[in-house]
Amino acid sequence: MNEPRRLTRGHASMLGGVCSGVAEYTGADVAIIRIIAVLLTVFGFGSMIIVYIVAWAILPLPDGPSTGPGPQPPLT
Repeated sequence: MNEPRRLTRGHASMLGGVCSGVAEYTGADVAIIRIIAVLLTVFGFGSMIIVYIVAWAILPLPDGPSTGPGPQPPLT
């Protein structure tokens, strides 16, 4: 049975992993998501910064092995 997808912080993170998590969840290229985030920050007068910080604070770390650079979940 298919397990439902969860939005988590991504493995290939540059800052907090929010953009890479959204890219992994939607199947979009992470570069496109990052460009959209920058454009929303510029044209939204910085309001996207607050959204990014809130998303970074509430999104859980990903489960499973990492496929790229970025923060690693603790081994248990």
